[in-house]
Amino acid sequence: MSAVTRWWWVRHAPVVGVDGKIYGSDDVLCDTSNQAAFSALAHTLPDDALWLTSHLTRARDTAQAIGEAGLSFPAPIVDEGLGEQDFGHWQGLSWDEMEAKDPDGYAAFWKTPARSRPPGGESFADQMARTAAAIECYTTAHAGRDIVAVAHGGTIRAAVAHALGLKPEAGMAITVHTLSMTRLDHLEERLLRGRGGCWRVLHVNQPSCRA
Repeated sequence: MSAVTRWWWVRHAPVVGVDGKIYGSDDVLCDTSNQAAFSALAHTLPDDALWLTSHLTRARDTAQAIGEAGLSFPAPIVDEGLGEQDFGHWQGLSWDEMEAKDPDGYAAFWKTPARSRPPGGESFADQMARTAAAIECYTTAHAGRDIVAVAHGGTIRAAVAHALGLKPEAGMAITVHTLSMTRLDHLEERLLRGRGGCWRVLHVNQPSCRA
């Protein structure tokens, strides 16, 4: 029977103090006051999983808040490969400010937004590549386990796109809300294609709790 590696992706809690600015890989803080959401996550996530977070405070604080809501787990592995897309010199600006400051760069970006790199930053295609590398590494090293990854909207979009074999342009169309959960399974034997491993998507952007 093929081993199934179960990925439980959680996007971090809502950020604070950004006022409509592009924050990307900036280390901004988050609001962990939604106790109902954290309690729901604590009662839904597996209790014997390997835990991962990105290196950014909002991901680590979200994982901590889940633990404080009643779920015990070992200290998460902190991995920069799970970080949010780096928008480089555009971070800290609104889209309007970005257009005013760099109109040519702004126009060029929107011609191919999935593959354009902001000055000093990375494209979504770049983020997809590093996210996929991290996923494959942990899936190989911890085959058959549950893996909880607390990360970012762009990271989770990249993970879903990787699982479905989507191009970056299609991956950018995926919506991932804060404190939502996304479930991906990796099957060790490729049941549909005859060899290797394959992915299946159970759900994407599932609310942690409903009003």
